[in-house]
Formats: sequence, C-alpha cells, structure tokens
Amino acid sequence: MRNSRWQPTLPVRASIALHLLAVMFLIAAPGQWRWTLGAVMGDHLLLMLTGLWPRSHWLGANLTELPVLAAARKEIALTIDDGPDPVVTPQVLALLDSYAARASFFCIGEKAARYPELCREIVRRGHAVENHTQSHRHYFALRGYSGLMRELQAAQDNLTTITGQVPQFFRAPAGLRNPFLDPVLAKLGLRLASWSARGFDTRIGDARRVGNRLLRGLRAGAILLLHDGNSSRTPQGIPVILEVLPTLLAAARAADLRLVTLRQALS
Repeated sequence: MRNSRWQPTLPVRASIALHLLAVMFLIAAPGQWRWTLGAVMGDHLLLMLTGLWPRSHWLGANLTELPVLAAARKEIALTIDDGPDPVVTPQVLALLDSYAARASFFCIGEKAARYPELCREIVRRGHAVENHTQSHRHYFALRGYSGLMRELQAAQDNLTTITGQVPQFFRAPAGLRNPFLDPVLAKLGLRLASWSARGFDTRIGDARRVGNRLLRGLRAGAILLLHDGNSSRTPQGIPVILEVLPTLLAAARAADLRLVTLRQALS
C-alpha cells in the first residue's frame, strides 16, 4: 500500500488546538497555570482512555467490521494473532484447508524471523500475513512517534522479506494504542484493523466459552479474532484455538458465510 497523508480526527485536532491555547493562555495569564494544567491533564486522560478502547475510531480510522459490499457477499474475516507458532500454526492451517477457508495472520516480526518457512507456508496456502509489531511488548501503547515507527517498520521489513508479501494491515497488541500511532500508519501505508468479536482465548481456557462468544458474533461482515500464539490451554492441555476452530468453521459453512482475508474483503 502507498503512503498516505495523515488526516487527524476531530478529537485529535481538538486536542492539538487545546495545547496551543494552553500555551497562549499561560503567556497571557501565568498566574492561572493550575487551570491550564488541569485542562491539559484532562485532555491527556481522555486520550489515554480512548486508546484503551480497541474498537474506538476517535484516534484514527479503525476497521471494526468489513465493508457493506463484503457483507453483502456474505463474507467474514477470521484474523489470527501472535504467531507464528511452530506447533499450533500448522494445525490451524490444516483445519482451514479442510474448510477451504482463508484467514489473515497478524504475525510478530521476531517470531516470523525464527520461523520464516512457516510464514511462507501461510502465504503459500492462500492466507495473508499482516503486521502485529516486531516485538509485541506490553508497553507498546506508551511509545512515542519514533518508537512506534521503529517497531512497525522493523516488522514491515521482516515480514516483507520473508514472505515476499507487503503487509497491508496492522493490529496493535491487545488493541491498545495512542495518538502517535495513526500518523505512523499513514506513513507506512498500513490500515488499522481491530475486530467485531473476540473470544479472549489468551485468557480463557474453556473452549466452549470462547466458541460461544465468537458464535454470537458470527454474521456477514464480521471480523473475528483468535490466537495461534499465546493461546490458552484447555484442562487437557490443548490450545483453545484448535478446539474452537472446527465448530466455528462448521457454523460459518452452515450459515453460508465465506471466510476471506481482509485483503480479499476490501479488494
């Protein structure tokens, strides 16, 4: 995807304007600094809370469901995060093959570098590899513009070199972000994608609960989220995704829904 010019959202433009007004007010009335500081701190708190809402559109464009045309074609997108995993991912690929389903794998750059052939196999089987950061650190959303740029650019370069396919979409770790992310995405030509339904399968080891959460969100235009990396285990030690996928894929087939990659849905 080509670089695009960053267009700040209305809340972000309002925040920028508030900071400029705060500077002007401090110059004109330095004795009122407490009020100025309070307004700026309130603005920062609001932006922080917005960044903790993965499906929010306030900080920038965010794909939370497929376009109307894709929904009309009865398409859904299965997205799979945190891989590749040398044990789980091959089994996920086999399950997808058995239903002729396609998925978007949001891969971590460091893991892709450890298992490059597995990433290439994902693409060979007709799926897409997308950007899920280089290192997937828990403090990702605390980085500034330069830190975010280094993190995403490193993953972008690694994944492109390994697969020969340039990532077009990005997903933040846990969906958490800050106002600096959107201009970085614009610079790299990436599109932010979250989800319409998730199973919390990195925290819940009960496959039935995870599956029920996803089945409730199974509809045309849905974007579903599961994990091949960092997947919780059932009491029997089986990765939850491997227990959930057969039921989910069968339900999608019964509902005449077609699983496609995000790229296919938006083409």
